[in-house]
Amino acid sequence: MTTDQQTLWTPSSWRNFPIKQQPHYEDKKALASVERQLGEMPPLIYASEAQKLRKDLALAAEGKAFLLQGGDCAESFAEFNDTNLRSFFRVLLQMTVALMYGAGKPVIKVGRIAGQFSKPRSADTETENGVELPSYRGDMVNGIEFTEEARKADPERLLKVFNQSAVTLNYLRSLAKGGYASLHSINQWNMEFIKESPQGKRFQDIAQRINECLSFIEACGLHLDAMEQLRDAQFFTSHEALLLGYEEALTHRDEETGEFYDCSAHMLWIGDRTRDLDGAHVEFMRGIANPIGCKAGPSTDPDTLIRLLDTLNPENDPGRMTLICRMGAEKVESLLPPIIERVKAEGRKVVWSCDPMHGNTIKSPNGYKTRPFNKILSEVRSFFAIHQSIGTHAGGVHFEMSGQDVTECIGGAQAISEVNLRDRYHTHCDPRLNASQSLELAFLISEELRKGE
Repeated sequence: MTTDQQTLWTPSSWRNFPIKQQPHYEDKKALASVERQLGEMPPLIYASEAQKLRKDLALAAEGKAFLLQGGDCAESFAEFNDTNLRSFFRVLLQMTVALMYGAGKPVIKVGRIAGQFSKPRSADTETENGVELPSYRGDMVNGIEFTEEARKADPERLLKVFNQSAVTLNYLRSLAKGGYASLHSINQWNMEFIKESPQGKRFQDIAQRINECLSFIEACGLHLDAMEQLRDAQFFTSHEALLLGYEEALTHRDEETGEFYDCSAHMLWIGDRTRDLDGAHVEFMRGIANPIGCKAGPSTDPDTLIRLLDTLNPENDPGRMTLICRMGAEKVESLLPPIIERVKAEGRKVVWSCDPMHGNTIKSPNGYKTRPFNKILSEVRSFFAIHQSIGTHAGGVHFEMSGQDVTECIGGAQAISEVNLRDRYHTHCDPRLNASQSLELAFLISEELRKGE
C-alpha cells in the first residue's frame, strides 16, 4: 500500500485494490444502475446506533460486558416470514438471559441478520453430473437451484436484499421495544425449555437462581414490565461485508461527526478469506467508523494480524475491533495462545470472540455437511480456558444458529444423529444450531462463565 493509498480514503477507494470472492456480473450497466438506486435509499441504521454499539463493545474489550453474536449462516428469500424472525429473536433473548446470569455483566446482542445474504466460497464453480456452473454465493447473488439461469449473478437481487433487510429491521425493532423482550417473558420461556429439555435438571439450578433474582426485584416494589431496562431490549445487526458495491452505496457521512458509516448494518466483519492487507475489503473497512470484526482462522499469522490492526484501528480504540477466532476444536489450544499473547504484548485493545462453528465442519457418511455439538462446546471451553491462563478477557461468542427446529448439527441433548440430518436439513449454506441446541449451549457456557468468576 503506497503512502497516498494509506491516507486517501473514500467510500469508493476500494475499487483501486485487488478484490476476492466477487461474483461475475455479465451486465455491468445493470449493476451500476442498481448501485445508484441503492445510493438513493435511506440508511438502514442510524450512525448513533453504531456509535452506541461501539461504546458497548469497548466494555466487552475491558471484560465489563459480553458479546453474543448469532444468526443464519446465510439469510434466504424463501425462509423470510414473521414466524422465523420471531423464533430467532426469542432464542437470542433466551440465550442472553442465561449468559447474563453466568457472566454477571451486560450481554450485547448482535444478530447475523438483515444483511447476511452472501457467502464466500472455496471455488468459483461447482460440478454436478458432469455439468459445471457458477457456485451458489447466497441469495444476494444468485439462486441455489442448479440451473444455468438460476446461477447467473443478478444485480436486482441487491435491491431485494435491501428491501428484506429494511422490513426485518423494522419488525425486530418492534419486538425489541414493544414488550416482547420483557425479562419476565424471557424467563418464562427458559423455564419451559428446562422443563422439556433432557438436560433440564442440570440447568434447573441456574433457572431457580434467576427466578430468585427476579422475585427480589419485584419484592422491592420494582415491577419488571414497568421498567424500560427490563421490558425492552437493545439489539444490533451485523453481516460480512463481502459485496463492496452494496456496502459503498449504503455508506453515508454523519452530519454531526463528519465520519463515514456503512449504514447497511451496525457492525460489519471481514472474513477469513478476504482479510488481505492490500486487498479491497481491508481498504473499505478501514475508512468506515462502524465497529468492525475480523475472522481469524488457522492461517492467521501474528505479525500480519498486528499490521492488520494497525490499518483497521490505528488509534487503538477499544470498541473498534472484534477478533472472531475460528480455529477448530482440535487446533485451538495450539494456534490461539500465540495470537492472543502477541496482541496482548503489543497492547492492542480488542474484543476476543469465539466462533466455534466454522472450524468444526465435517461431512457425514450420508453426504450432509454438519457440525458436532461436542466439538463446538469443546472449542468454546478451550477458548475460555486459554484466556483465563493468559490473563485476557474472553469477550464473546459467535454462532450460526436458527430459531427453528432444524436438524443440521449432530449431538446435543436432543441426540441428533447423522441419520436424523435428512429430517429437517433446510440451510442454504452451512449447518446451524437449532433452537434447543442454541439454548443448551448458552446454559453450558453460563456454567463456564460462573466457574471463571
